[in-house]
Amino acid sequence: MRFLLKRLAFYIFTAWAAITINFFIPRLIPGDPVTSLIAKYQGQMSTDAIQSLYVLFGLDKKKSLWGQYIDYWKQLFHGDLGISFAHFPTPVSEVIGNSLPWTVGLVGITTIIAFLVGTFTGVFAGWYRGSWVDAVMPATTFLSSIPYFWLGLLAITLFAGPDSYFPSGQGYDPGIVPGWNAEFISSAFQHSLLPGITIILSSVSGWILGMRNMMVTVAAEDYITVAHAKGLSRKRVMFAYSARNALLPNVSGFALALGFVVSGALLVEIVFSYPGLGFELITALGAHDYPLLQGIFLIITLSVLVANLLADIVYLLLDPRTRREG
Repeated sequence: MRFLLKRLAFYIFTAWAAITINFFIPRLIPGDPVTSLIAKYQGQMSTDAIQSLYVLFGLDKKKSLWGQYIDYWKQLFHGDLGISFAHFPTPVSEVIGNSLPWTVGLVGITTIIAFLVGTFTGVFAGWYRGSWVDAVMPATTFLSSIPYFWLGLLAITLFAGPDSYFPSGQGYDPGIVPGWNAEFISSAFQHSLLPGITIILSSVSGWILGMRNMMVTVAAEDYITVAHAKGLSRKRVMFAYSARNALLPNVSGFALALGFVVSGALLVEIVFSYPGLGFELITALGAHDYPLLQGIFLIITLSVLVANLLADIVYLLLDPRTRREG
């Protein structure tokens, strides 16, 4: 328990540091975000309107830096991430709320599928070394060496087209109104197939290789030999003893992968013009949309911290040594 409390204190401190850095980002950039917005409207704003924008974006120069910092925390506690420049006057929280489900739906599901398929394949590849299962390693390694975006472009070239079942881009067919109905869900699923398969093919080999190597290492441990000597079944030794201990590094990697789900497979979303958070991040960079960049970076940071905290909890459940140290 002490171990978990220490980790929780560390994550709380890290979250405070991330939020503080996020506060200073627009204040360290030459000029300020409001100047960029004024230039967008070709300076056609009154002095009062400009001052209102400074107040709106939390950059009121009449307030001290400490006062602005306190106001920023108050905004966060109320779920206020500011106003987007690129989508002015839409709030950042609304822009992220519209994009996040697309990324979580695509990257989250494909990450889980790749982890499960890769981990189970790695268990068998490591346990049955030299078998046909182990022989798939060169093919998966080759696929993982191909960049996401190149594999995506290749998939569009080979499988997408006017008469193809696979669309070449977007999240759903034009003219369809998003909603929980069969037409929209079917269209969204169809548009997610090519980018989803691309992500799985590019990432599954990492899970296979990591699990396979750990299985080979664990198989040489003394407790595996003792388990065999006790007459335990080969299946029980493989899963209950070898795979359980070999799984720990993959759990840590999986937690990080889940944490980065919200940032999306950035290049894949760009190639397929998929309306996820990664695509929105590129749009914000091009438009110098500092509030939206702040909001996206903050969501990514917090999601990584939460994912790592969950990984620590799973460690407590999987590794009894951690509980004893706590």
